[in-house]
Formats: sequence, C-alpha cells, structure tokens
Amino acid sequence: MPAQLNGAVTPSIPIHIAHDHTNGRKQHKHSRSSYSELSPLAGSRNNSATFRPPKRLMPSPDKTIAVINCAGRQAASLIRNATAVGYHVRAQLRNLEGVVATEVASNPNVTVFVGELYTRHQPTEANKDVTLNGPISGVGINHDLISNLFRGAQLAYINTTFYGDELQIGKACADAAKKAGVQHYLYSSMPDHASYDPSWPSLPLWSNKEKVEDYVRDLKLPATFVYTGIYNNNFSSLPYPLFQMELQDDGSFVWQAPFHEDAKLPWLDAEHDVGPAVLQIFKDGVSKWEGKRIALAYEYLTPKEACEVFSRGVGRPVRYVRGPIEIKVRIPAGYREQLEALEKLFRVDEPDPKMQPPYFGDPQLEKNVPAQALELWEGPRGLEEYAREMFPLEEEANGLTWMYDGEDNEGTEDEGVQTTTASVEQLRIHDDVEADEDEDEDEEDEGLVMKGRKRDEEQWLA
Repeated sequence: MPAQLNGAVTPSIPIHIAHDHTNGRKQHKHSRSSYSELSPLAGSRNNSATFRPPKRLMPSPDKTIAVINCAGRQAASLIRNATAVGYHVRAQLRNLEGVVATEVASNPNVTVFVGELYTRHQPTEANKDVTLNGPISGVGINHDLISNLFRGAQLAYINTTFYGDELQIGKACADAAKKAGVQHYLYSSMPDHASYDPSWPSLPLWSNKEKVEDYVRDLKLPATFVYTGIYNNNFSSLPYPLFQMELQDDGSFVWQAPFHEDAKLPWLDAEHDVGPAVLQIFKDGVSKWEGKRIALAYEYLTPKEACEVFSRGVGRPVRYVRGPIEIKVRIPAGYREQLEALEKLFRVDEPDPKMQPPYFGDPQLEKNVPAQALELWEGPRGLEEYAREMFPLEEEANGLTWMYDGEDNEGTEDEGVQTTTASVEQLRIHDDVEADEDEDEDEEDEGLVMKGRKRDEEQWLA
C-alpha cells in the first residue's frame, strides 16, 4: 500500500533560473566551488567541480553481534542503533520482564537467549545474594548459554555486571568468543585504581573489569576496550544512592556526593550515545582500534558545572553538596561494597581538587575526553539536553509529579506521592530469588529494581 501524506499539502515552490553572468561561457553546474579558479586546489580531487564520486549501493551489514546483559543501558543503545542499519544481534537477557527486555525481544533483527550467565542449582542462604564480590559457593558459569550466544557471531559487545562471579563470567565470554572466531571484541571496561597508585583503593566492581580486560589481552583476541563516563541517566529524585537529585520543598534539587566540587568528571548519555559510538568502532575495525582504550564520554564537568547545566535544562535551581554517600534503601551487597570503596577513593575531606584520582584511573585516558568520543560520534546528547528532554519523562514514568507543579492537577498530587512512596518502599535487592510477581523490572545494570507504577510509555527510553 502506498504511503499517505497526512495534513495539508504545501504548494510547489516555483524554480527561477538565474541570469547568466558568465559572458556566454558555459559553466559546470558545480562551478560555485569552495575553491576559486586561482586556488591550487581548484583542480584537485577535493574540488566538487572536478571530482564527484559515483553513487554506490550501500548493502546492509552482513554481520552478527553477540551482546550480553541486553536490558542494560549500554547494550540496549547498541541494539537499537545496530539493528536499525541492518546488523543482526544475538542477545542474552536475564528474563523477558520490563520495557527494555520487551523492546529487545520484539526486535525482528534480534535472536534472544533468555537465562542467567551464572548457574545456581541449589539456592542457599550463603548464595542468595549473587552480587557478592568474588567466587560464591554453589554459583557457577552458564557455559552452554554463553557458547550458544557466540555461535555465528563476527562481532561482540560485552559489558559484564556484578550478577554472578563477574571475573569468571568475563573470562568465559572471552573464551567463547575466541573459540567462535569473533573478529572484533569490544569490552566495556573500567580501571583498578590501585594499579595506577597503591595509595588508591580498588573499587571491587571496577577492578574485576580490569582483570577481565587483562585476560582478554592475554588471549590475543582482536579487542578494543571502552571506558564509559558517568551516565546522565543515573540521576533520579528517588533515593538511589550517589546520584539522587533530591527534590526540595521550594522545587529546587540538591545532589550530594563525595566528589570534589571543582574536580572534573567524564559524563555520558548511555542510552543515546553508546550505540552510535560503538557502531563506528566496529566500522573502523581492528586495524584502527585493536588493543586501544577509548574514553567514551562527551562532557568533562565538575559537579558544580554539572549542576549548572542540569539547572539550565530542567529549569529549576540545582545545587551541589559535597558529602558522604547516603544509603536510604536496600541495595545489593556487591553495590554496597562498591560505594564504600568509592567514598575512600574520592575522600570528602580532601581539600585539593588536583588530588582527586582520575575517574578513569589513567590521566592520559582522561585527557582524551571528549575529543576521542567525538571522533566516533558527533551528535551526543549532553547533560543539559538530557535534563530538559528526558529527565522529566523518566521521573514521570517512575510515578513522580513535580514536573506538573503549578498546573491544574488537583487530586493527582497525593496520588503521585503515594505512588512514589510505594515505589521507594519496594526497592529491593535483585538477587534472582524467584517471585510470583508480574510487575516490570528496571534496567539490570543499575543493581536496583524499582517496583512501582507500570510504565505504559516507552518514550523515556530514548
């Protein structure tokens, strides 16, 4: 059926032929070149008047990407972008619950493998929380699922999380990719700060990633390592630790964290920008990026600067307070260990911003922000744009109503507060204990699951 146009049809614009001011001399239609006839570049291949390459057919990519933890922000962003241009994806999902998993599973260019990357045949009190750092008694690796995931894949994007033994899962993925003959293996890594300075404590979740990176290098896989900045999408007015944008009685927001207010941090909109950047790495190939670390962050802002741009976007005052991490809800044990170490790494009592360790550990890598990321993708969504366009949508999806302050929403304020309170009270550890619930889950790479209002709109996913 032919496409139809909705709405009024704009009349055609008449085309006027300009008078010939060339004294009868015939000109090429591209004679209005950027270069004058006196320029030495006038006869070069770069001159549009003398060189115009023939049009080429652009076939769809005939490659398959293996991706794990596909309900997470990084993986979901890649899947949206890759499948839109013709790649096929073999995607591992922990389950089919939630809007992101539904989106991935319903994508015709995605083959879904549902299951955990770990095994636990006999749940016990000791292994109930699978986010604990290091080996866990009775918890193994789901080698069958991992092997099947990589079968037939030429490319891979792997972002391990703390569900199960992250180090062993990371090694198993690398082994499977090697066996399957993957041509380009992208691993989402992070630093072990202690390897750069013994006085800096290791962050357990990040140090495991660096160990996986080392293992991938030792395997001689054709690999590239992506280091992602702080997600713009981490901010929420709900009481998540570290990135709560706490709503005040006067309508303003306060962000409290241990980072020095004048020390720069790398920022990234994971949902918007990971996908196109990773696709460009794949297109450039191992000839350009093999063995390289890439700082994937598009802004380099101090916490005070971040609050200033966030304020411009959201249209409300936003203030930064340097202070300890407040934990107001139950969180996984592994994430709690990470936050405790982070407070030691980014000390609240350090007066000198120059003494704050680089977020990426390596000062040289941090110097590449944002130039290296912009080399891959030039259309990022900054923190101001996120705060203006996406933050209110995500907040509304979480049951908040502050964005309607001042509007005629009589009768909805109490309902919104009750919904939000219920959502917060039902924050729980995502420990994979089976539950007979049909409610949606939040993204799995956050470590927290919010049980609240069912999201009817998926627009907030960007």
